Amino acid sequence: MTVKPMTPNTNLPPPAPLSIEPAITNSEPRRIDVGAVLADQREVVLMHNGEAYRLRITANNKLILTK
Repeated sequence: MTVKPMTPNTNLPPPAPLSIEPAITNSEPRRIDVGAVLADQREVVLMHNGEAYRLRITANNKLILTK
């Protein structure tokens, strides 16, 4: 799979400060603000077990994760 370099989207607001909340219990996952992951982009590529996954914000401001 070829991954294209991403270009910044200048129409986005500034990125939110890194917001990672620790899990309250071991059974509850920690919360990470999506702005900390995406920064000033609308799309990022996440790598898992050698596979690329795209996390993106749609035109309707929804999150989509695709392989």
